Amino acid sequence: MSKKETVTLTDNSTGKQIELPILRPTNGTPTIDVRALYKELGYFTYDPGFLSTASCRSSITFLDGEEGVLQYGGYPIEQLARHSTFLETCYLLLSGELPNKKELKQFTTIITCHTMLHEALKRFYSGFRRDAHPMAIMVGVVGALSSFYHDEIDIQNAEHRMIAAHQLIAKMPTIAAWSYRYANGLPFTYPKNNLSYPENFLHMMFSMPTEPYEPDPFFVKALDLIMILHADHEQNASTSTVRLTGSSEANPFAAVSAGIASLWGPAHGGANESVIRMLVDIVESDNDVQYYVDRAKDKSNNFRLMGFGHRVYKNYDPRARIIRQTCHDLLEHLGKDNEYQELFDTAMELERIALEDDYFVSRNLYPNVDFYSGIILLAMGIPLNMFTVIFAMSRTVGWISHWNEMIQDPESRIGRPRQLYSGALPRDYINIEKR
Repeated sequence: MSKKETVTLTDNSTGKQIELPILRPTNGTPTIDVRALYKELGYFTYDPGFLSTASCRSSITFLDGEEGVLQYGGYPIEQLARHSTFLETCYLLLSGELPNKKELKQFTTIITCHTMLHEALKRFYSGFRRDAHPMAIMVGVVGALSSFYHDEIDIQNAEHRMIAAHQLIAKMPTIAAWSYRYANGLPFTYPKNNLSYPENFLHMMFSMPTEPYEPDPFFVKALDLIMILHADHEQNASTSTVRLTGSSEANPFAAVSAGIASLWGPAHGGANESVIRMLVDIVESDNDVQYYVDRAKDKSNNFRLMGFGHRVYKNYDPRARIIRQTCHDLLEHLGKDNEYQELFDTAMELERIALEDDYFVSRNLYPNVDFYSGIILLAMGIPLNMFTVIFAMSRTVGWISHWNEMIQDPESRIGRPRQLYSGALPRDYINIEKR
């Protein structure tokens, strides 16, 4: 039997020592178990943003930012992007294994047959202002699903949890597309069971009852790829929000609604929208691309090139490497006569400079997945305020997979972070007349 690995922590003020176990993951960084620290020594740990803290055990996704590695269930994202589909990837994230033909067919049928929304949900949309942001609508409508499926959300029931997972994955494209239709005064379009997952979304977004609609195969393929690449990304802000919300035994619809709210932030899901806004500013200015590159390199200037570098990846974002070729292929497919050509030319010039300039290369400031996905979505005719909605639609399977894993984890506890208090010392109340 191998000796248990520990690290010893000594309190110099008392001389007391404690041995903390070292937990070895199947892949990744060893982790020190500090759960006994408060009980034995009376200390908390201080880690703003939890950048050095593992909040849970998880077998869903592995990410190595130093090496630029992303794996779902052990499968490299490069292989899944090349060979898989979004729904097959959903099955993998939910179950931990890739499906066989029979399992995939059954799973696809379940998702396809649950894309319809309850008719009463239409009234939720009419309660929003016409200029409401689609993400605001998403937060409200997804949270409201719990009032329609309250008989099937016993979170301790494994079958109920899987039903909720299927419902969320199936209905999210409909909810997302309807938020766009409502904001633009267009009639709601119902899903069609003969269409694939990405085809259905594009159909519900863009089809009109007055004429037939055939989604561009390039768009369908690009959207499926974007969804695979965004399906999960380990313990990011929105996934951690879903876990923290779910730790109180809140229903899965409420937990995912909280995840959508977290994703809405420009530092998280709104990054690809920021890329397009930056490109528009560059195009509309009197300066060339090099001017903005020089500003980004100037330490005294607070200008930042959006879509370059990544909080976690210190190497090339593997998702960006995959999606880059799709971006180039799609722009070539559209030709030179599209309305966004000047924007795309600007983006490609920025990419060229960043990949050749030692300043960016030495700092690993490569174009990231948000840089390319924003350009692709714009090329497909997706409006800016829908970019994060599509991110939410893609990430739903990751959220619900982590929620389900957390519910089954015997070590899971209700989230209750500690704090380093820096407020006033105890003091007596002073009557208002004497203040």
